[in-house]
Amino acid sequence: MDIENQNIEYKQCLNDKFEREVVGFLNSKLGGDIYIGIADDGQVVGIENADAAQLAVTDRLKNNILPSCLGLFDVLLEERDGKSILHIHISAGQEKPYYIRQYGMSPNGCYLRVGAGLKQMDETMISSLFSSRTRTSLRNIPSIRYGEHSFLQLRLYYQEHGFEVNDSFLHNLDLYTPDGKLNMVAFLLADQNSLSVRVAKYAGTDKCDLIENEEYGYCSLLRITERLLEKINIENRTLAKITPTRRLEKRLVDPIAIREALLNALLHNDYTMEEGPIVEFFSDRVTITSYGGLVSELTEDEFFQGRSVPRNRELMRIFKDMDWGEHLGSGMHRILEKYPKDIYEITPHFVTVTFRFATEQEENVPVNVPVNVPVNSAINGVQLTERQQYIYNAIAASTSDVQVNVQVNVQVNVANLATALQVAEKTIRREIYFLRDIGLIHRVGSDKTGHWEVVKR
Repeated sequence: MDIENQNIEYKQCLNDKFEREVVGFLNSKLGGDIYIGIADDGQVVGIENADAAQLAVTDRLKNNILPSCLGLFDVLLEERDGKSILHIHISAGQEKPYYIRQYGMSPNGCYLRVGAGLKQMDETMISSLFSSRTRTSLRNIPSIRYGEHSFLQLRLYYQEHGFEVNDSFLHNLDLYTPDGKLNMVAFLLADQNSLSVRVAKYAGTDKCDLIENEEYGYCSLLRITERLLEKINIENRTLAKITPTRRLEKRLVDPIAIREALLNALLHNDYTMEEGPIVEFFSDRVTITSYGGLVSELTEDEFFQGRSVPRNRELMRIFKDMDWGEHLGSGMHRILEKYPKDIYEITPHFVTVTFRFATEQEENVPVNVPVNVPVNSAINGVQLTERQQYIYNAIAASTSDVQVNVQVNVQVNVANLATALQVAEKTIRREIYFLRDIGLIHRVGSDKTGHWEVVKR
């Protein structure tokens, strides 16, 4: 286990020094990780009532630190040596100095991570950081659209994800400037705006023969994101190869990697330029370009290490609420698990990622998708999506007396299916209920101890 260092802090229990450690990481260059339930020497001691501790940590982070650090942290429940611990991942903020609310912007409230310890800031350091604080944060910029904004789409998305939408909804999402005006985050999330993401498609390997040119925009960024994810899924065709024993399938681009790349482009785009990212499909590749380059504090090496310094922390928080943003910094790891670093081109003003299309499915490539049913085909006369086919075949393969030629490397339960398909658990439940309602599967036993089976025809 790693020892404590500039980016790692161990705490045996949650104590009154916790906020100091968090503030120290927020004020640092790259943030860091706090592990509660691990002693200073690295011994795992665990914590009791981990769920309650997780809620307590989240509450303290939301209420005890200023400026708001929502969107700059993840609180994860993990297991080490058979014991529960809390892992708090903290990104560096761009509105330094961060401080403990109780003590204000003073030496007693402002700390900086130095090596494996904390340094209390003096008045000179506090004044220097405050004077250079990023003024172009979306939260601090008034909306460029005059008149009233409406947020019906935003409210519906949150309601669909089980959140309470009350009179404080917009304030809780930081959609106002410090002086009470709707800000640029509100502009991006409003039902009507001027934001657009261009999607172009070319017949060849250059830009000479444009065959499709669409604008995804002029509505809430959440709606734009959903439509872009759908578009990429459609364009990311499946290659198939029939062998004597099975059907092998592979997408043009790894679906997890391209999804993460698109979400990263949307999250880290510099919207102060009033431009959205660009997605371009060629005959041999797809490119995704975002504006703004890397944030000023981040080097290319740190970027590829997955260190997260969010340009738009308010959007990061909202994307996580929508189950689009994974743990901070994990998106880059997911991409580099499948592709080399040179798929990225980074300039002072742009970040472009290029995915070359796969050309043929090799026999030795592991397949984790259904192979007995072609993609977008019908089962018993019912047209299913690829996700629905996966769930149907997983259930069929888990039924002992049903023979299905399928390779599904997950145990059939909602949590595992959600992990395998990279969607929220509520999405899996919705698909299962759809398969039930059209008569393809049925429940055997109780909700707690039973299981799903395919309906025999």
